Amino acid sequence: MNGRTEIGEQMSTIVGVIGGGQLARMMIPAAVNLGLDLRVLAEADGMSANLAAVSVGDYRDLATVLAFAETVDVVTFDHEHVPQVILRELVSRGISVHPGPDALLYAQDKLLMRERLTELGLPVPDWARVADADALAQFLADHGGRAVVKTARGGYDGKGVRVVSHAHEADDWFLALAEDANGGDLLVEELVDFRRELAQVVARRPSGEIAIWPVVETVQQDGVCAEVIAPAPKSAGRLSALAADIAERVAEGIGVTGVLAVELFETTDGRLLVNELAMRPHNSGHWSIDGSTTSQFEQHLRAVLDLPLGGTALREPWSVMVNVLGGPAEGSMAARYPAAFAGQPSVKVHNYGKDPRPGRKIGHVTASGPDLDSVSYQARATAAYFQD
Repeated sequence: MNGRTEIGEQMSTIVGVIGGGQLARMMIPAAVNLGLDLRVLAEADGMSANLAAVSVGDYRDLATVLAFAETVDVVTFDHEHVPQVILRELVSRGISVHPGPDALLYAQDKLLMRERLTELGLPVPDWARVADADALAQFLADHGGRAVVKTARGGYDGKGVRVVSHAHEADDWFLALAEDANGGDLLVEELVDFRRELAQVVARRPSGEIAIWPVVETVQQDGVCAEVIAPAPKSAGRLSALAADIAERVAEGIGVTGVLAVELFETTDGRLLVNELAMRPHNSGHWSIDGSTTSQFEQHLRAVLDLPLGGTALREPWSVMVNVLGGPAEGSMAARYPAAFAGQPSVKVHNYGKDPRPGRKIGHVTASGPDLDSVSYQARATAAYFQD
């Protein structure tokens, strides 16, 4: 059974999104424009995507996910955390899942991701799988005494990542793994000497077509993306072509369907190294809602339905997206609209409908135009209206 319903000669396609966060919320306008019915399986009542038709349930419960999936034509995701056993059960029952479990596996486990990228010959930081402090100590000794340690699963926005200079700085993580029935290892990587962080967002449909946006520069604040500049300054030519080639090889090599974000380090000696992967719309692509011919959210829906992909050109020479982090100590983003809109009338504001708390992404703003300094100022100034 699926959720496709026929009225006369009209057919309504239903897209199911697992996860009720802001990424699902931002798929709603794109779905409306395409005439699609979008349904969301949210983790709790009142989440960001509550503007859509929402069911509430545990994405880790097989019966709950199956019941949801049987009401839709295709299943996609707001996050990558649905367990593999559930994903594979959906596929075994003939349910269309994009991206599929064989691809999502590499977004769910950083060690498997590093192994696969290495097999594909893609550029990554020097890395190792470490099971204890002795193995970590050896890696530190071989890499100048400092390194980055990551938990294989569950980390995002700087969580599950530490820079260490002594092996015992990860003892609590080793202990937690030892006490976990599933066990496991940590990922350790060289501390990359990088000039800046970049992101290359692409989309791939099941039939193989790929669309690529311009490579962007991302600016981090306490491990969280604070700002995105599209295109990345001084990226035309070799750098842009290299970023696109890497992302295309990743998408094809692991069989991603939908939007894929490849986070990259540009090293001080001019190389690009793959840092992280996200197999869904991504913060580094939010600028595309207002700044590109096709937003990443529309493109994701096109891709998971195997429709021809849209153009990815910029509408203006520059777009700058600034996240609203934390928000006002009192009130909501909406309470600040009069001042924000009057101060920068050409800037686009996106409110995620979330309660403010320190460090939380509650919205973003985007400015576009012919002059980078001007649009950067407009975006930053507008975001400042919403933050204390």
